Amino acid sequence: MYYLIKESLTPCSLEEIMDRQPGSPPYVLVMNTDTWKANRDRFEMIIDMDLDPTDVWETKAIVNFTSLTGTFYVPRRALRDKPPHRSAFVLDKNGIIFIENGEFAGNLVERISKTRKWRYPSLERFIYDFLELLIERDLTFLVQSEQELGVMEEHILNHDPDKYPERLSTIRGFLIDLRIHYEQLMDFSHELEENENGFFKEKNLRYFRLFTDRVSRLMDHVKTLWDYTVQLQELFSTQMDMKMNRIMTALTVITAIFMPLTLIVGWYGMNFVFMPELQWRYGYLGVIILSASILIGGIVWFRKKKWL
Repeated sequence: MYYLIKESLTPCSLEEIMDRQPGSPPYVLVMNTDTWKANRDRFEMIIDMDLDPTDVWETKAIVNFTSLTGTFYVPRRALRDKPPHRSAFVLDKNGIIFIENGEFAGNLVERISKTRKWRYPSLERFIYDFLELLIERDLTFLVQSEQELGVMEEHILNHDPDKYPERLSTIRGFLIDLRIHYEQLMDFSHELEENENGFFKEKNLRYFRLFTDRVSRLMDHVKTLWDYTVQLQELFSTQMDMKMNRIMTALTVITAIFMPLTLIVGWYGMNFVFMPELQWRYGYLGVIILSASILIGGIVWFRKKKWL
């Protein structure tokens, strides 16, 4: 995929880019690893790192002598069980080249070519739009996660949970991934804003500041949700402790109620010859009435004390 940055991304050929004249529009290229290796010497860039998209573990930007290189490591939002998106890039004042073996960067570039038009086209504005697409749905995911946490809280409070909600752990893992991702994006944007090699126009550095501000707001939202998950964990633990306390209270009350009955059973289970109650005609009925009275009286007393 080869484009020139004009009022929109305009498709072109690789030879057009190689034959470009000074003052020509900057370019955007998307290549796989093999195509990059076959053509990298045709670009006048001194690169200090091996651009291998299969060995990418973070989003970063590195300033080289005549270029700026880096990688994108983008966790999936909806399909967290799938591997993250990985791609590498190299840029200078003439344009940017994405190197990947998948379709992630290529899809974003294609979307920009179909949906974006610029009054003042520039490499900086393209990079800003590309970075914006990396986080365009993040706020929606965060809002959905917040609503889901609210439902969990209601369930924990009203439904006496029996086990830890597994979905809460999933959301916490998702928030950790996003926090790391946003930290790296902010460092990435700061590196672009530094403009150490002077690739970008001074007036256009505002795009990177705008992006940093937006990522910072998303980071604040993630931190708020993280605190919410911590509160839900504590709430769950509190509810389980209360449930255990209720169980222990019930067992204690039952033990207290039946303890006098146990004493009666033990007392009259001795079967001494001269126990007068053993010969009493109404002894059996008397023990029943006494036991029932103790049982009912204990229940009434504990209910009055609100222990039952």
